Amino acid sequence: MTSQAFAQAREFLLKHRADYDTAYRDFKWPELDEFNWALDWFDDYALNNDDTALWIVEESGQELKLSFAEMSRRSNQVANYLRSLGVRRGDRILLMLANQVALWETVLAAMKLGAVTIPATLLLTAEDIADRMQRGGVGYVVTNADQAAKFAASTQIKRIAVSGGGPVPPDWFRYEDGAAASPVFEPDGPTHATDPLLLYFTSGTTSRPKLVQHNHQSYPVGHLSTMYWIGLQPGDIHWNISSPGWAKHAWSSVFAPWNAGAAIFVYNSARFNARATLQTLVDYGVTTLCAPPTVWRMLIQEDLASYRVKMREVIGAGEPLNPEVIERVKKAWGLTLRDGYGQTETTAQVGNSPGQRLKAGSMGRPLPGYELALLDGDGTPASEGELAIALHPRPTGLMDGYVDDRSDAIKPVGDAYYRTGDVAEVDADGYYTYIGRADDVFKASDYRISPFELESILIEHPAVGEAAVVPSPDPLRLAVPKAFVALRAGHEPSREVAGDILRFAAQRLAPYKRIRRIEFYELPKTISGKIRRVELRKAEQARAGAGRRDNEYWEEDFNGDTAAT
Repeated sequence: MTSQAFAQAREFLLKHRADYDTAYRDFKWPELDEFNWALDWFDDYALNNDDTALWIVEESGQELKLSFAEMSRRSNQVANYLRSLGVRRGDRILLMLANQVALWETVLAAMKLGAVTIPATLLLTAEDIADRMQRGGVGYVVTNADQAAKFAASTQIKRIAVSGGGPVPPDWFRYEDGAAASPVFEPDGPTHATDPLLLYFTSGTTSRPKLVQHNHQSYPVGHLSTMYWIGLQPGDIHWNISSPGWAKHAWSSVFAPWNAGAAIFVYNSARFNARATLQTLVDYGVTTLCAPPTVWRMLIQEDLASYRVKMREVIGAGEPLNPEVIERVKKAWGLTLRDGYGQTETTAQVGNSPGQRLKAGSMGRPLPGYELALLDGDGTPASEGELAIALHPRPTGLMDGYVDDRSDAIKPVGDAYYRTGDVAEVDADGYYTYIGRADDVFKASDYRISPFELESILIEHPAVGEAAVVPSPDPLRLAVPKAFVALRAGHEPSREVAGDILRFAAQRLAPYKRIRRIEFYELPKTISGKIRRVELRKAEQARAGAGRRDNEYWEEDFNGDTAAT
């Protein structure tokens, strides 16, 4: 049975979780024909299983714990309710919910029905939603009642609202009515592993968001690589600090933990608070934590060592980790904060897996199931170049492709390689180091500059909260590195602070990499929180020769006082 093939692949990775060489050499993706992860894996694992599957804690202290068996039953009821409203195999459901139980129930229910889910963040505007509805071919919507005003009136789309105790608009169906549906679900037929499952809009850091299609094996099965990277084990309490609507939520708040048999933990608060987060880790005995670098940068500003955490694994994901952050966590907790790499288009491709030697600045080695290469501009393998996935054999964790807006056809990902658009370098031991997006790397005085390397130095300065480096036009050097800097709380923009930051960086960078201009600025970001360097780069190019802006300083303002000594 195909479900047995999946279970065997899972068991192999769990058994060799600290033996990278064996895991990478001998792992094989399971060969699947008919496979529905929610029915064939989750429901089977959940049978009479009272272990905690989902644990949601509110800021007020209220909490909800649901077992695997309860989640199986509740998702059956939601599936039967959605079926009664007309949802059929292949129909597309826009899912826009917070970290609430209805989110996980609907994800499982839609999968059981063979429907296609389009996850969306609550941060979307009415205009964003209209675009996704049209481009995604949406037939059904599930969201909270307080979000209903963002959706235009329609007689073609059926809309379901989670009331949360409040009123539901008269032309919407009430999600809670599904509680009366049968807890026994019968599928209408087999699901093929290659049937579409998820449609994700990318975060759009450099262009209009693309529509990525995943199938019933690429994410559910593909995230075995993510489970391995994180180091998840059955019975773990896993907290992934991530907002719904983005691929990282599916990575570490759905598939990777439930592949392992771990509990998904959630703490809901109105605003992120570093101290409350640290205390929550202690109070609820979280064993594994995954958080974006932005969160880690806020956590290390607290006295980490004073929080007696019970964690075994700590992970950073979303953007590369800066070395300073890793060192601070190691010193406080004796835990190695491990980096990794992947995309909306894939599962975890590269990572520092548990128990392996780390190299400073490296994001690790290829994860089981992925064969990688670095390609130069001519497509020739090199020690530095664009990170690419070999397609022969094609890894299970790779998307079907991008959906064409007009024809709904899938654009192929490539012939011999899928090119990620990210530049990296690899050493003799097979460790990959991230350099930057291909669009972000630039030349200054004919030297190649990696923005990420310079940004990593900048955030070590005590006044710098976040930084983005882009090329600034220069008549002599063509371009020079310029840093846009957001300061930490308690620091104000000034000539003195700018000079101190420039001196700090100059003492730690080779002369050709020196940051020559700095501007204090509120960094533009995508709604997923990633810095839009492309916006800064375009703005800098557009104003070439137009003079300084407020809160902008150049190294010549300091009469050579910022040079390294």
